[in-house]
Parts: sequence; structure tokens; C-alpha cells
Amino acid sequence: QVQFVESGGGLVQPGGSLRLSCGASGSIFSIYAMGWYRQAPGKQRELVAVISSGGSVNYVNFVKGRFTMSRDSAKNTLYLQMNSLKPEDTAVYYCNTVPEISSAWGQGTQVTVSS
Repeated sequence: QVQFVESGGGLVQPGGSLRLSCGASGSIFSIYAMGWYRQAPGKQRELVAVISSGGSVNYVNFVKGRFTMSRDSAKNTLYLQMNSLKPEDTAVYYCNTVPEISSAWGQGTQVTVSS
């Protein structure tokens, strides 16, 4: 059963940076597209970045140029480098396959952007 564990969140000032990590329980990156999702208070969870099994990355417009998604297949780990953070980036960030495996959601990692 696939499971994910996210880490790296925290409190950061506007304009700051964070690097999130997501550990997967197995070697799945060559099989599945993977995504970083986020859920802000009172809002639905949304997909913000996707990396295909072949390694191509796509971003939603509101993070393009600020966020960079990468992976280390040898470590079964995804990363999300987030720069120029804005208060509206405040959310719990999750990773999962794309489309998601409903039973694989982890606890997520809280990112709070505030002065």
C-alpha cells in the first residue's frame, strides 16, 4: 500500500522560502505521475504542481515561477521548493499520485506565510 509522509513546512514571512519533502513508501515515481496539493482553510484541496513519470513538470499559474518541483527517485522523495511566498500560499501541503490514491493521503505539512 502506497503511503506518503510530508515534511518541511513552517512559519515564514512574506517573500520567504521553504522546501517541502515528501517520502513515498515505495519506488513508484517511474509508474505514477506525482503531484503536490494544498488545502487552505475553508477551501477545497487543489493541485499545484505535477511531475510525470518521465520527469516533466507542470505548475498551476499562481505558483509558476515561484515553486519548483523535483524528485529523487533513488530516495523515493519528492521536493517542492517554494520561493517568494505570499500569505495566500498558507495551506496544508500534501503529495499524492495524479490522479490521487484516496487511501494514500498523508498528514500533510502546514505552511503559514505571515508577518
